Formats: sequence, structure tokens, C-alpha cells
Amino acid sequence: MASGFFALLDDIATLMDDVATMSKVAAKKTAGILGDDLAVNAEKSSGFVSSREIPVLWAITKGSFINKLIIVPIALLLSAFLPVVITVILLLGGIYLAYEGAEKIYEFFVPHAHSTEEIKFENLSEEEILEKEKEKIKSAIVTDFILSVEIVIIALGTVVKENLWVQILVVSVIAIVATVGVYGIVALIVRMDDFGLKLINLNDEDKSFSDTVGNLLVNALPYVIKGLSVIGTIALMLVAGGIFVHNIHFLHEFVPQLPSILKEFVVGLIVGGLTLLIVKALLSIWKRIKKK
Repeated sequence: MASGFFALLDDIATLMDDVATMSKVAAKKTAGILGDDLAVNAEKSSGFVSSREIPVLWAITKGSFINKLIIVPIALLLSAFLPVVITVILLLGGIYLAYEGAEKIYEFFVPHAHSTEEIKFENLSEEEILEKEKEKIKSAIVTDFILSVEIVIIALGTVVKENLWVQILVVSVIAIVATVGVYGIVALIVRMDDFGLKLINLNDEDKSFSDTVGNLLVNALPYVIKGLSVIGTIALMLVAGGIFVHNIHFLHEFVPQLPSILKEFVVGLIVGGLTLLIVKALLSIWKRIKKK
């Protein structure tokens, strides 16, 4: 009886050791997309009224956890029984991410009313502000879902030859770390200015070290947000292009001497541009039909 108990403990210890080892491998494999995930979500989580930043970020974080609770078991089942479906889902997600990136680029060069709504919260009623928040939260959760699919699939790919328990535990660990890590850093970024103000008000001395650091944080935040907006758009294109390059043999072998990062960006840009044209054409046709 005792020998059986100790054998069980030994099996558990071996399993945990395998999980720890494979989790490190999976973390390295997903590091790139986690960086993209951070840039995209930091940009999507910014632009809210200061007092609403943390509640909004918490709503997005909860949505991210729910996304992963849905994705992880489905990914494991599909990987076991219908692996081809995972590729199809990834490609559809890549189209959506490329479209989002292309739309941001289009709005930068062809600004219109929709692209400037975010900066006019002070002119809106409380109900209108909450409605805008809901729209941005929904958009952020949808984007998170697609990025989460990519993270989970990459993590699963590193342990696909391991036993089922190792697969479940490793993918679950990466999913939790991705959510807590990414949104924890995002929370620090969006609250930079408030932390800076606290440092400024820490003492009554002028030009103290805390004042210098506080002013630096407050003044740097707008540039950080703008930078994240640019980085987030580039990240969307890279992730989208990477999905197509890594899953379509023709694109993977096309112009092999071209740096992979440049190839992924170009592919993402082309797919996003074509998708944007198709969506705008369909919307235009739909508007004409409604007028009739």
C-alpha cells in the first residue's frame, strides 16, 4: 500500500518535471506572439476616461480568461480528432487580424469621424461613454480571442507528442501566464500617469527626484500610447502574415531569401488590404440596397 502511494508521488513528480520543462519550451516558442499580444492589447485598452481604465481593463481580462477556457479544450479535442480544422480557424483569424490592421492604416491616412470618436469622451453623456466602452471592450475581447488561439496552438504544437496530461497542463500554464502577464503589464502602462502624479505629490519640495520621475511618467504616457498604437498595428500585420506564411506552403517557400519578418508583414498587409476593399465594397452595396 505504502509502496503504491510513493509510486504515485513519483509519477506526479515526474509529470510536474515534464510539465515544467515543456512549459519553458512552449514559453520560448510563444514569446514573440506574446510580445505582439501585449502591444495590441495595450493599444486597445487605452483611450478611456482615467477613472474607468481599471474597470475596463478588468472586463477585458475576464473576457480573455473566458476566451482561453473555451479555446484550450476545443484546441485539444481538434488536435486529437480534426487537426485540419485548427489550420482553417487560424487562417480565418489571420484574415480578421489583417483586416483590423489595414483598417487602422486606412483611418490614419484617410481620417473620418469614426477614427476620432475615442478622444471626445468629455463631450459625451455617461450613457454614451459606457456604450463606447462596451464597443471597445467587445473589440478587444474579439482580438484577444484570435491572438489566444494562436498562442494556444503554438503552445500545443510544442507538446503534441507528449501524453495528454502534459498537453493539458502545459497549454493551461501558458494560457494563464499569457493572460496574467500581458494584462498585468497593460495595467501598469495605462496607469503610468496616475503613478506619476502620486510621485509628484509625494513631497512639497520643488525639483525633487520624485518630481522628476513623476513628470517623466506623466509626460511620457501620450507618447507611449501613440507608440503602442503604431506597434500594435504592426503586430497585427505580423501575426496575421505569420499565420499565412506558416500554414500555406506556397507562401512559406515564396522568395526564401526575403527576411521572414518582412515577408510576414507584406503578406499581412496584402491580405488586410484585400479584405478591407472587399468589406467596403460589400458595405457600399448593402447601403445601396437599403436605400432602394
